[in-house]
Amino acid sequence: MAAASTPNMPAPATKRSGRGGFFSLFFGITLPLIAIDQLSKLYIASHLALHQDIVLIPNFLDITYTLNPGAAFSLFAGMPGWFRSSFLLVLALVAIVVIVVLMARIPRINLTSVALALILAGAAGNLVDRLWHGPVIDFILMHYYAYAWPVFNVADSAITIGVVLILISSLFPSAAAQGS
Repeated sequence: MAAASTPNMPAPATKRSGRGGFFSLFFGITLPLIAIDQLSKLYIASHLALHQDIVLIPNFLDITYTLNPGAAFSLFAGMPGWFRSSFLLVLALVAIVVIVVLMARIPRINLTSVALALILAGAAGNLVDRLWHGPVIDFILMHYYAYAWPVFNVADSAITIGVVLILISSLFPSAAAQGS
């Protein structure tokens, strides 16, 4: 006999799917990361002077308070302010809408949906900066002596990790599906 014919039997436990999966990711990953991003930027802006540098690991990791008027890696920083601001705000809003739609359409929590939750957190965290401050607050400086990576923040890290997870899930789709 089929187990589905018993009306009082609870459904077997499954991983979150549909809207429940979306809300789990949103409240479990996206919102906490936005909060961590904003709190870290608030702390840096209130405790450091602009361009102040604190060495954490000599010749490797510093905290350096900077303001980035452009996009990732100061892209568009040389464009006129009105164009740059308008373009980056619209781009961020469109990206956020697209990511939310994509996340809502994924039927089960998997590597791709986790990656999208991370990217959403990063995009939203930097959008909050643009709306409140204009430029984005960056403060993490990784370098090897004089060779430095551009200064970044928690939101940028979330976006980068999300993109790497999407690449992994596209290169190894069966492994990514098994993690769901």
